Amino acid sequence: MTGYWRYIKQQYQRIQDKTKILATPYGNIEYSEGGIGPDVLISHGSGGGFDQGELIAQTILSPQFHWITPSRFGYLQSTFQPGSTFDDQAHAYAALLDHLGIEKVAVVALSHGGPSALLFAVLYPERVSSLTLISAGVTSIASENQKQAHRQGTALTYIYKHDWIYWVATRLFKKQFMQLMGATPQVIQELTTEQKELINRLIDEMNPASQRYNGARFDNQAKLPGNRIASIHAPTLIIHAKDDTLQRYHNAEYAASMIPDSKLVSYELGGHLLLAVEQIHIKKIVQEHILYKITLEQRAIRGSKLLNTQALGSA
Repeated sequence: MTGYWRYIKQQYQRIQDKTKILATPYGNIEYSEGGIGPDVLISHGSGGGFDQGELIAQTILSPQFHWITPSRFGYLQSTFQPGSTFDDQAHAYAALLDHLGIEKVAVVALSHGGPSALLFAVLYPERVSSLTLISAGVTSIASENQKQAHRQGTALTYIYKHDWIYWVATRLFKKQFMQLMGATPQVIQELTTEQKELINRLIDEMNPASQRYNGARFDNQAKLPGNRIASIHAPTLIIHAKDDTLQRYHNAEYAASMIPDSKLVSYELGGHLLLAVEQIHIKKIVQEHILYKITLEQRAIRGSKLLNTQALGSA
């Protein structure tokens, strides 16, 4: 067990003194930020935290973006308050942006970071320049596939409860753990060396797992947005694999059918590890999606200034 204690100590040290804490009416929010450029708020998935947000930023963004990565409710040093909802988490995002003096952001959400990101776009439409959903949870339907996905989520939540259980599961039963995470045996078998490295980092950096248990439990119990997303008007990019067994593909189809003018990009294979499997393509389309809206807004501002100048000149 010496190796375990050494490893887990390193993981606790990895997340120490890297973040800031903001006190809000919704509890403390832990966050980190980096990069310079257009503002991007990243809503991490289950088992994550600010560090998973940073990994997402490093995977699909570039240093030319300013990313903000909060730990969601119950993750690491962000408060978990009984009775909290994804609406509350959306309000907490707004409080964080107010603190940072940021009026508008592009929002990128992974997995169970989806519900709070969607509701942020519902509740604060003027603050969202674009929305990107990657393998995201949106709604629940009564089906056996959905029941199986929920069982997988429950099993993962139990594994997160104790650091040593997570360590054993991810060391001795990694393939089985990856299947719980939503990857099919075919996807796992066909992973390249580079894809494995990214997935291994994702799994390793969910340590210390016990510091994420309350967040995972919250994710597994809180009410999903459902048909409320029909009011979203931000340009929305939906990215999902059809063979995802954790966040089922119906989430993507539902979001695409409900959000006006949204764009759905589907992949046959990749499961819930799609971000790693299709990193190169996802990075390209996400950056294009974020920058396209920003470019349009900048052109509109320049056009407005030009019209005002012409009006003054003719006066």
